[in-house]
Amino acid sequence: MVVIVQENRTPDNLFQGLCAPPFGTAASCSVFPGANQYNIQMANWLDNTSSTGVTQPAPVVLANKYDLSHAHSAFVSMCDKDLDTGVCRMDGAAKISCSGRCVKKPQFKYVDNSGGLLNPYLTLATQYGWANYMFQTNQGPSFPAHQFLFGGTSAPSAADDAAGIFAAENMSGLNQTAGCTAAADTTVEVINPTGGENSKIYPCFEHQTMPDIFPSPMTWRYYAPSAGSIWTAPNAIQHICQSTGPGGKCVGASWTGNVDLKPADVLTDIASCNLRSVSWVIPTGANSDHASANDGGGPSWVAAIVNAIGNSTSCDGNTGYWQNTAIFIVWDDWGGWYDHEFPFILAQPQGDYQYGFRVPLIVVSAYTPAGYINNTRHDFGSILRFIQRNFGIPQGALNFADARSSTDLMGFFNLASSPRAYQAVSAPKDANFFIHDKRKATDPDDQ
Repeated sequence: MVVIVQENRTPDNLFQGLCAPPFGTAASCSVFPGANQYNIQMANWLDNTSSTGVTQPAPVVLANKYDLSHAHSAFVSMCDKDLDTGVCRMDGAAKISCSGRCVKKPQFKYVDNSGGLLNPYLTLATQYGWANYMFQTNQGPSFPAHQFLFGGTSAPSAADDAAGIFAAENMSGLNQTAGCTAAADTTVEVINPTGGENSKIYPCFEHQTMPDIFPSPMTWRYYAPSAGSIWTAPNAIQHICQSTGPGGKCVGASWTGNVDLKPADVLTDIASCNLRSVSWVIPTGANSDHASANDGGGPSWVAAIVNAIGNSTSCDGNTGYWQNTAIFIVWDDWGGWYDHEFPFILAQPQGDYQYGFRVPLIVVSAYTPAGYINNTRHDFGSILRFIQRNFGIPQGALNFADARSSTDLMGFFNLASSPRAYQAVSAPKDANFFIHDKRKATDPDDQ
């Protein structure tokens, strides 16, 4: 299993190319999709600040020069919950704050693919599996999102998770590093079951994560650009990090044996037949798709990993990795961009922070039919449930989001069919570029 985590996009923002040649037409997309239609809204985006109630979307480059808030407060604004029904109206995106070189209506943009930069993403989406309804589990930014992707919760403890108490935001303090080695003044805001963020704690937690329930001989690796990143989820779990103290280092055996601080090592590990049972792959900022931080390298970065797996022939007894590897390409949060689909909100005590907005999910494997579109509602816990099912672990074993989720993504796989032959995905940059890239790695996100 390879979980590739990109940054801060929605289907409406990043995948308008599914609705235009050569990947599709306007008829390929609908806000009320049939079995073979992509759920992408191309016009009339809801806007409660407009006299008409709608705004027409406009193009923006992938490497744009502004960023949008994706804090929990931004979720509240965009959701604009109907107090009578409890359902998000999804018309409040215009009230999300913008920083950098902001343009008019910066939230109502879709990524321009006139130059073909997004083609690797669009190829993967149309040649393998696409989820019309994948939602981030949390209603906030990257730090809690990665905790959910790695361990099924952003709660400080198992008891906090059961009580609906979650780390809801990114770090505050003079030093923005995260986890158990953060500076002593670093805190993270915690949300309680009333929806209040009125307490802060040091961002070092203790509860089980997915690797803690892996049976022998399962192995894992977490690739990330730096030890203290808000994206480096293992750094916030004390028994994995075993910190030397605030401002120090993670020195635990589980950390040193499984956390790799050079993301491109995933490419060399694939080439040397050293891929672990489960891998989480976090990009550098340049390759992340994060607004204002990326340089457009994300689609090529993802294609390089998929191509390396697809073209593998010598590993696993000379059968290669392609025939026995599932690849999940997911974006960690919505990034403040407009999306028209409302999330279902869980009942109390979980319901003041779950679920968040829709994010893209592409599933790639030799057993995923070309052009498959899935219309089941999923969240990050669905990925964890698939990993559990595949390796014979009881689904919901963590008793966090994996237990609250009701799906496991098996619909993307036809295991009764013969494995499909791999066809390489064309991209401007290949594995050699990323392996030999000498630029200093930056963290993908600071919001």
